[in-house]
Amino acid sequence: MNSTKRTPLYSEHLKLGAKMVEFGGWEMPLHYPQGILSEHLATRKCGGLFDISHMGRFRISGRNALSFLQYVVTSNAAALLPGTAQYTMLPSETGGAIDDGYLYCVDEYDYLLVVNAANTEQDWQWLQKYVPKFPDLILEDVTAQVAMLALQGPKTKAVLEAVLGDKTKIPEPIWNHLTSSEFMGTSITIARTGYTGEPLGFELFPPASIAVSLWHKLLEAGNEHGIVPVGLGARDTLRLEAGFPLYGHELGTDADGKEIPVFAVPAARFAVSFSPVKGEFIGREILLRQFQEVKLRCEGRLDAPRDELLVPRSIYLMSLLGEGVARAGNPVLVDGKNVGNVTSGTVIPYLKFEGLGTMSRPGDESARRMLCLAYLDADLPEGQKAEVIVRDRPVNAVIVRRHIGREAPPYTRPLFPDNADENASAKDEKAVEELAVNLVQRANDNTVWRQQHTVNLIPSEQTASPLVKLLTIADPSGRYAEHRKVEALGNLETFYYQGTKFIAEVEKEVQEQLKKFLGCSEVEARLISGQMANATTYSGIMDYLNRADRHTEPRRIRYVMNHHIGRGGHLSAQTMGALRDFVSIDPVTDRWAVVNFPILPENPYQIDIARTAELIARYQPELFIFGKSMALHREPVKEIARIIADIKPKPIILYDAAHVLGLFGPYFQEPLNEGADIVTASTHKTFFGTQRGIIASNMSQDSDYAELWDSIVRRAFPGSVSNHHLGTLLGLLMAAYEMNTYGRDYQRQVLANARAFAQALKKRGLQVEGDPAVNYTETHQVVLRVGYARGVEMAERLEKNNIIVNFQALPDDEGFTASSGLRTGVQEMTRFGMEESDFAELADYMAAVILEEKNIADEVARFRQRFTTMRYCLPEEKARPLIDKMLGSLLKL
Repeated sequence: MNSTKRTPLYSEHLKLGAKMVEFGGWEMPLHYPQGILSEHLATRKCGGLFDISHMGRFRISGRNALSFLQYVVTSNAAALLPGTAQYTMLPSETGGAIDDGYLYCVDEYDYLLVVNAANTEQDWQWLQKYVPKFPDLILEDVTAQVAMLALQGPKTKAVLEAVLGDKTKIPEPIWNHLTSSEFMGTSITIARTGYTGEPLGFELFPPASIAVSLWHKLLEAGNEHGIVPVGLGARDTLRLEAGFPLYGHELGTDADGKEIPVFAVPAARFAVSFSPVKGEFIGREILLRQFQEVKLRCEGRLDAPRDELLVPRSIYLMSLLGEGVARAGNPVLVDGKNVGNVTSGTVIPYLKFEGLGTMSRPGDESARRMLCLAYLDADLPEGQKAEVIVRDRPVNAVIVRRHIGREAPPYTRPLFPDNADENASAKDEKAVEELAVNLVQRANDNTVWRQQHTVNLIPSEQTASPLVKLLTIADPSGRYAEHRKVEALGNLETFYYQGTKFIAEVEKEVQEQLKKFLGCSEVEARLISGQMANATTYSGIMDYLNRADRHTEPRRIRYVMNHHIGRGGHLSAQTMGALRDFVSIDPVTDRWAVVNFPILPENPYQIDIARTAELIARYQPELFIFGKSMALHREPVKEIARIIADIKPKPIILYDAAHVLGLFGPYFQEPLNEGADIVTASTHKTFFGTQRGIIASNMSQDSDYAELWDSIVRRAFPGSVSNHHLGTLLGLLMAAYEMNTYGRDYQRQVLANARAFAQALKKRGLQVEGDPAVNYTETHQVVLRVGYARGVEMAERLEKNNIIVNFQALPDDEGFTASSGLRTGVQEMTRFGMEESDFAELADYMAAVILEEKNIADEVARFRQRFTTMRYCLPEEKARPLIDKMLGSLLKL
């Protein structure tokens, strides 16, 4: 009797002409008529649909489910919130892996563990051994009841949205996130996970009874997008190209029958946790010793005989440079010495990309390369040249870090060994006069283009007035004026250089002008960028939190609540940006102690206040960071200040006003009067200034937070900046004069222009993001949706037509290269005199370019030439004598 198992889709594979093979006790499609290589390329270019119902699926539930998982898997299951997943391993007591798998937290006390098909039975028996230790636990094998499909590739999101009928039914665009969605009257779990290396992919867990219907729907909807069914052959080539381990090859036992240590696999750094929250688990002691050894090797401090090493070898990625296909077991030599064996290898096809950078797309042409994974001596570096013995013949190869890059969704892109010619000759040197002529010509051409021919709509840019520009290059540009208060000298600002009286007066006046504009008592104006202002503030907060203990390791900020960068949050508020060095690692999750503001389901550009209150109660943040780079609404400072009013010690509210400083006032919002403790900002976006940063507050010496302000000032100087760019500081003073004189009229016009622009774009048939109840925007910004991953293309098309915008990832996009949006701002063209009717005319031009693909560069240039005189500054007749005077003194130099 044939005991081979079949998935619910077995008959569908036969109908599609699949070549069926036995794998892990299942009859599965190896490939369909188009073949493995074609299926691989189709997945990379469009997408593939995989039946992976042969994988083992165990449901783990009950109040002891978490305790059980913490003991039997290597990862920290406590880090999983409902709706998240993680890679994990089932460890042996001797430091190897019984299996690897994926753990999904479907709901509280409800988990799904997916394991390899060939290991399902042994994994089940192994887990059963530990069930008696955990009384309130239900362990179920649901492999037969729940099917499993994988939909992987750049066009799969559109397919899934079409099948489900609503884009909100798919998980948010964060890897390892999942959701439950209704399909055919039942609930299916959909996860952003996969085994192909695709940045855009899903795994679906439908009841077995509807698996065929779902398969049909996905193929039917996917047909127009190039989605094809894919068998296990291409699944293996895709995972190999991605560098993912496969049990029995990179995990389990090596060619000599010895157990492969868990930490020989690079993925172990994601799969193993030693969090104190996790506690004891199977193999913890030996795994910890492996980890410490690997860490010492990484740091260059490992000093132990080879025969005492726990992890003498590691899994590496290799690219073959000559002809020959590496196969499992092939020896690998370095300088004639055997250093290990290939674990997986084959021929991998790849698509050739057309275009450069963000405009690159996979073309129709493809090629092949020979790749492999190998288990080699662990001290070999990336870039190490080697030989793989293929059919008794040495083939040159090199160790590489990656075969593909997945950080530019929606496509993966092939990466190749660096074969650049190190001996390339230098370009001929040109005489300085020729270089100067060329540079000035190019600078002049660019200035004329941007100031006379283009409509500038980048929301983070601003043209300074002529006087501000000239003052920026005047003396004291290039000088030094370091200073700080010295208590013993009467608490006066003490300067370290002579010749600074003028700039000292300027800096004092800059502070006073900014205090007047913001209605605050304190301003630190020495910072030279908004990012630096934020880093300085975080550093000051951390210094303040440690004020009672200066003798032990300073603790970091325990929890921060901010905007997710994918929803428009500032880079400097992220752990990839300025926040990184100042926020803690959460011992429960093993991740940065950061929680994002939740968003309204009906408007992803606004904070959900009710859910925010729940998260505040759960995480108790010490710092809240408001402010966004994609900002369409006021921030709910008052509401959050009210929620945290009774928390002791009171959390700090920081408003990063980089984009909206110039809008602060009665027509927008005044955060320092609404509950914000600190405002940081760039001074050149909606503000009129030079490119600098500031910090402002009401933390005067008589306030409860005087010590915090003192810490921030200390971290400004000497902590963050020495030479604080005195020329741009001088220009900022003139800009502050302008803002305090003309700012209210400018603010009214900016906000009116933005609303009018949004309405006009909508009337022209463009999709405007935001809330129509407030005319889509409450700021200077207007955001358009132009089609999934088409933002880059549309921004380029508009630039060719002299309209400058920036492509923008929207909240449901996977990354900036998959941008579906365009972000625009009206502030700069408002300064050049554009009003509501002019922006309506501009909307006509934009619609013509985006919707009708018209080429109207000359027409747009003529339109721009109507708006070349700057407003909201000294009028020409009053500014001209001052400009001539400054030019006279500058040209004598």
